[in-house]
Amino acid sequence: MPVIRLVRGCFLALSLLAAPCALAQIVIVAGARSLLPELTPEQAEQFYLGRAHTLPDGSVVTLADLPAGAVRDQFYQQLTRKNANQIRAHWSRMVFTGRALPPQQADSVAELRQWLAAQPNLIGYMPAAEADGRVKVLLRLP
Repeated sequence: MPVIRLVRGCFLALSLLAAPCALAQIVIVAGARSLLPELTPEQAEQFYLGRAHTLPDGSVVTLADLPAGAVRDQFYQQLTRKNANQIRAHWSRMVFTGRALPPQQADSVAELRQWLAAQPNLIGYMPAAEADGRVKVLLRLP
């Protein structure tokens, strides 16, 4: 009897791991009154990897991150195809070599919205369900 329970438990665990995760769509946003144009996935990736800081028109862009967690991990995985450890290592190298500083980290989506309203060239990201009239969607991630 204990062997059957063990087998059932293993089967249940494996089936839960194999089940597809229902992830929320993430959007890259600016403040509602921002003049920043929509972004391509390539532009957004270059910004969030510290490889670019300006748009083609010369506008300097600053970045904001959400706190470490599921939304942030999903964002970087979808945008850059890098996991949280790879992103931390990437930014450590960028800072160490003096090439770029990482995005400033908001404590919450609410704080991010406040920053976006006050800084017209700041971009951030959030779950699409959190995007409202106070933000302008620049890119929807798949």
